[in-house]
Amino acid sequence: MPSVSTREGDVSYSVNGTGPPILLLHANLHSSQDFASIIPKLSLHYQTFAIDFPWHGASTGTSHIQPTAPHLADALEDLVIALDLPPAVFIGNSVGGFSSARLAITHPWSFALKAVAHPLSIPWINRLVMPSLVWKYMLPQTDLDKSIAEQVSARARTIEGSKVAAGIWSSFPSPEHDLRSRSEELKAPTLLVWGKRDPVAPLSAGIATQKCIKGSRLEVLDTGHVVFASRPEEFLELVEPFIKECFRTG
Repeated sequence: MPSVSTREGDVSYSVNGTGPPILLLHANLHSSQDFASIIPKLSLHYQTFAIDFPWHGASTGTSHIQPTAPHLADALEDLVIALDLPPAVFIGNSVGGFSSARLAITHPWSFALKAVAHPLSIPWINRLVMPSLVWKYMLPQTDLDKSIAEQVSARARTIEGSKVAAGIWSSFPSPEHDLRSRSEELKAPTLLVWGKRDPVAPLSAGIATQKCIKGSRLEVLDTGHVVFASRPEEFLELVEPFIKECFRTG
């Protein structure tokens, strides 16, 4: 996989297809493999980048830093600048949604498409709780869902994985993670696709997020936290017309 050096570490990514760019951004302790069921169709018409954040997947993170959500957003900014992409669509899950929202504020030429989520901040507690929590928030419906849950649960049991997850969880209440005061600066077209049965980011959070982002639209699927892995066809039915409109008007 190609990679780009960022202030938080090397970011690895895969590229499929040609055309206007789409960047896929995963959740805490997950990886770009989460998007395996939607990449083939997206890459028929778009240059599709599946990103591994620092400390995740094939990427490496700076060893002396405790990972936080803002660190991942910093890495995304560095990646986009290094790739020198034209205006793009960003599909971000959970902390990937936060990172894409912040990018849309700091780099307003970008388009943002998000599926967002929430907070286990003490490593040893995280190591005990998260392996089972993964299965509860995934609510597996597909083989890919089950594979994701198995991989994330296994990593959450490791000392290194629990430290990464705990650092990111603990950063969610921080002022740097709270974008509500800057929501009026988010001008990019925004589609929120929420899992109705997500226990870590309940639908009430999706409704509140939609109200914060002027002009945004909220769609709900009968899934847990990773909507595009659980219901890829339904997700794409919602997302593809939105993507076409973004690039048409952009």
